[in-house]
Formats: sequence, C-alpha cells, structure tokens
Amino acid sequence: MRALDQGRRELVGTVHERVHQWTLRVSLAARVATLTTLAVALTLGSVSASVYLVVRAELVGNLDASIRDRAEQAVASGYTPSSIDARDADLLDVAGIEIFTLQGGASLTSLTNSTEVDLSDAEVAVSLGRVPTSARTAIVGGMTYRVVAVPAGPGSALIMVQPMDSIQQTLDRLGLILVITTLAGMAVAGAAGWAVATNGLRPVRRLTRAAEHVARTQELNPIEVVGRDELARLTTSFNQMLLALDASQVQQRRLVADAGHELRTPLTSLRTNVELLTQSSQAGRPLRDEQAVEVMTDIRAQVEELTTLIGDLVELARDEPLHHDPEPMDLADVVAHAVDRVQLRAPALTFDVDLAAWWVEGEPRALERAVTNLLDNAAKWSPPDGTVEVTLAEGLVTVRDHGPGIAEADLPHVFERFYRSSEARTLPGSGLGLSIVRRAAERHGGTVEVESQPGRGATFRMSVPGSTFSPSHTSASESSQ
Repeated sequence: MRALDQGRRELVGTVHERVHQWTLRVSLAARVATLTTLAVALTLGSVSASVYLVVRAELVGNLDASIRDRAEQAVASGYTPSSIDARDADLLDVAGIEIFTLQGGASLTSLTNSTEVDLSDAEVAVSLGRVPTSARTAIVGGMTYRVVAVPAGPGSALIMVQPMDSIQQTLDRLGLILVITTLAGMAVAGAAGWAVATNGLRPVRRLTRAAEHVARTQELNPIEVVGRDELARLTTSFNQMLLALDASQVQQRRLVADAGHELRTPLTSLRTNVELLTQSSQAGRPLRDEQAVEVMTDIRAQVEELTTLIGDLVELARDEPLHHDPEPMDLADVVAHAVDRVQLRAPALTFDVDLAAWWVEGEPRALERAVTNLLDNAAKWSPPDGTVEVTLAEGLVTVRDHGPGIAEADLPHVFERFYRSSEARTLPGSGLGLSIVRRAAERHGGTVEVESQPGRGATFRMSVPGSTFSPSHTSASESSQ
C-alpha cells in the first residue's frame, strides 16, 4: 500500500513538473489557446458522450419494446411452446427475429433453427416466473443481438432474438458525427482562443515595449490609454508609475544640483584659505598670529558647515519608512534635550518651555533632530536677548519666535529642499533643516505647518500621533483589570 501511494505521489509530481516546464516554455497566448481548447474539448466530449448514451438507450428501449410487443402478441394469440411449429415460426420470423422456447427453466429449443444463443439466468428467471420480462444484448458469431424473453405459460418462456445491425449502424454514424463535431469545435475554440488571447494581450505587449523602451532610452513617456477595462487600468497604473519615476528622477537631479551648488561655496572658501596658508609658508613669509587665527577660525567654520550640510544630505537621502521596531519614548524628554542643546549654542536667548507628557513610538534621534532644527531656525531669526516659546500639548510641538517673520510669498516653500528666502541667503545654513523636519514628521505619521506674519515672528507646529499614557502604565492598568 505504501509503495502504491509512493508511486502515485511520484507520478503526480512528475506530471506537475512537466506541466510547469511547459508553461515556462510557451507564451501566454499559447497557454490561453490551449486551455480554451481543452475546456471546449472537455465540454463537447461530455455532451457528445451524453447524447450518444441517451440516443443508444432510446433506440435499444424502442427495440426492446417492439420485440416484447411481438412476443406478447404471439403468446396472447395462443402460441405456446407445444403448439409452435415451423410454419408458425416462419410467421413470427419478422425483420430477422429468431424464436426460442424455454421449458422448465432448463431446456432451450430453437423454433427457427438458424441461430444459437447461449442460455442466461435472465431467461431462466422469466421461465420460472421470477421476473415478468427480460432483455439483454448478446454477441453471437461477431454479430450483436437483442434477446427478449416473456412468459409463455407455466414453467416456460418465449424468447425472441433480433439483430441490432440497423441500430448499430445508426449509432456508428452518430458517433462519427459527434467525433467530427467535437474535433471541429476544438479547432474553432483553439483558433478563437488564440485570436482572443492575441488581441487581448495587445495592451500588455504595448506595456512590454514601453518598459523595454524606458530601460533602453530612459525616456518616461506615458502610454495612450484605450478603453475602461482591466488592461486600461493596468496602463493607467503603468503611466502613474512612469510619472512617479520621472518625478523621482527630477528630485534626484535637483538634489544633486542643489547639493553641488551648496557645496561649491564652502569648498571654494576652504581651498582659498588652504592655498593662502600654503603660499605664505612656501614664500617664507608666514602669517601673523592674528591672521593665522583668523584663517584657522574661518577654516573651522567652513568644515563645520560642510559637516552639517553632508549630514543633512544623508538624512534627506534616507527614503526608507520607519524601522520595524520603533522605540517608545516621551516626546517631552526629546524636546527638553533639544532645548538644552540649542540653549548652549544661543546663550543670549531665553527659552520659555511648557511641556506635557506625550508618549510616541518612533526614532528618538530623528525626532530630536527635527525639534532641534525648529529651535535652531527660531534662534537664528530671533532678535538679540529675544524669547523663543516652546510648548508641547497633546502631541503638538509649537515653536514660536519673535523675529521678522516670513514673507507671504515664501510661506509655501519653507519646507522645500535648499529653499532659502532672499533674507536668509546672507545667513549660514543650507536650506535643508526644515525639509528634515517635514521628513521626520511624515515618517512618524505626523504633519508640520507654519504660520507667520511679517514683523510678528513665525510659529511652527509639528504634530506626532501618540498617547498621554506610557506603554508601561497601559500594561499595568490592563493587568490590574
């Protein structure tokens, strides 16, 4: 039994592997046409078999009824096994019917002496009165006969045998017609399946050519959308993908161009200072101490600017979503640490801080970087000895300064990469800080917005979804319940 099951599994695995290899070798249109042909062949084959069996049963049933009526008429007319002679048998020998009598359930006597038919239990049962009639098919000498028996008196039966040549010829013609019809239907189904698959896959081929064209030429031209079916939706989705890819390439080129432009200024200044030190040393006329200190201070500032710019570029280049195992944290602690850092860089400013606990799950470094950028921006624009108001309530971090504010024309662009207003171009910075704030907020499912009026300062608001309760407090409450 185990060997049989193992052999069956191996056979199924072999068939599955061959089908899989076949699907890899042929095209999709060929597979569709083949499957359509097989489906139609299965349907037509089932219908043809049903028609053949129904017609055969009907013809045989009519033949049995005809033979049974003749036999019953003969018995009703007084024909008994003892009274039937050759003359009477000739009268009953109509349309090739052969007549036999069966007496006592054991002795079979032919009344026409032309055909020998083996006795069966069906005729014996009729002669013994166990069943009212019987009908069966017998093959004698390579010919097919229909054998029908009816009761012919106590302990005897009248058996009539008729050849089935005409029925068999009809069934043969019917079978041939059904086979031809099935084959023709398969051919038509295969041709129709191939035509439908070829025409239906035309948009797919267009998409394939478009994808190959994009890969070969890097041209992101959209494809014309025809119709409103699933393939049209696929084409629309492909066009949207092309637009997104084009926008990504545009942003990438813009980022590289802007980064190169921003890096060029500090690098040029840094190279100038280094060349000045080198030339003064080679000429044997070293700089005075105060000049050397000034040059080194300038170099240090340029290196810090380059470090900050490179860090900002690396931060913006990270396009992955929030990592899969975020860390729970109190946003109030993050804001407090950011305030402490900025306070060291701007000791003359006053930070008015009002923080309420707000627990979030995310990256502490990214959120602290975002809050620090907001505070640095407020410190840069605040007047000397000014005040920066920092609040955190219900997950909304608000940073307000009392500087000159932001012009209305600049408000829609303050969070764009490398965007700097005309007033900010003379101040240090790369124009990436607020872009990093927006990226951090979006990665944590939040938003950032700005509100400002010229001469009345600017107010930045960054929201991060979370809860007023810490995860440990929530777990403890659930445990107590």
